[in-house]
Amino acid sequence: MINYWIQEDNQFVKSSKEELSQLEAGRRVWIDARRVSQQELSELQSDFNLDPELLMDVMDQDELSRIENWDDFALAILRLPVFTPNSEVAYSTAPVGAVIYPDKIITICWTDCEVLKDMSANRIKGLSLMDFPAFLIKILSRSDIMFLRYLKEISRRVTSIQNELHEQIENAELIQLLNLEKSLTYFTTSLKSNQLLLEKIRRTRILKLDSDDQEWLDDVEIDNRQAMEMADTYSSITTGVMDAFANVISNNMNVAMKKLAVINLVMMAPTFVTSFFGMNFKLPFDNMAGYIPVSIAALICLISVLLSWWLLSFNKNARTLKKFKKAKKRKK
Repeated sequence: MINYWIQEDNQFVKSSKEELSQLEAGRRVWIDARRVSQQELSELQSDFNLDPELLMDVMDQDELSRIENWDDFALAILRLPVFTPNSEVAYSTAPVGAVIYPDKIITICWTDCEVLKDMSANRIKGLSLMDFPAFLIKILSRSDIMFLRYLKEISRRVTSIQNELHEQIENAELIQLLNLEKSLTYFTTSLKSNQLLLEKIRRTRILKLDSDDQEWLDDVEIDNRQAMEMADTYSSITTGVMDAFANVISNNMNVAMKKLAVINLVMMAPTFVTSFFGMNFKLPFDNMAGYIPVSIAALICLISVLLSWWLLSFNKNARTLKKFKKAKKRKK
């Protein structure tokens, strides 16, 4: 999907490809290409003389942020946050290529993202096509805002899942935590890549920045560092939660295996007796009344159950008694 935008009264107005040819000289245009197909990529390549390798880099989902100078234009690749509710990993990032000509700027992305939606919907104040470096910095500034917003949403979801796991540990919640941890890893990598891009914009002369652009670039770097710190913090918290519940699951399994081992040991005695007196041996209760062997067998089973219960609750009672003695000593 390729949209052509011009600016009138500080508002972006959608235009058609035919109308662009009728614009007056010097009028600046924003070509917004999102969720582009192979046919639309070929159209961009032929209309604006773009290198096929450039388009391949922009469409690569793992492409990192960078800026470089070509013969007729400058290319900047940014990493922007993406939210896809129906995906297994809802929060991720995607590369956006910005091809900057003297009279137009082309943004290319293989998917859709909230940052470009907000720009086309005129939700970002002070966005102007008269200053392309400032336009690019505005994109990075808006992406930092979206990163921070998504990070807060991830933090709330981690807290909600943690509360659910306190009640009952389920595989679905653990998988959700794992996916959120993946999202935080994607965010951290993309924010670090964008930070290197901001530093390169400042060091190089590929984009000509005035004093206002320099000040705005400083603010964007501060926001980007804040987002990086938040992503690192939330990632550490999520990892800690995953490790804690993994230890809880391991501990629960050990307790269950201990109980099964105790029951198995207790039940070995009656099993051994009943197996010893098989059909080829004379049973000791043959001359007794029918209810006496049944009573003895029931008594043995009852003793085994009581012995199992006592062994299973022994440690618990010992811990309770120990706590009681400590509490009594503190009162004294």
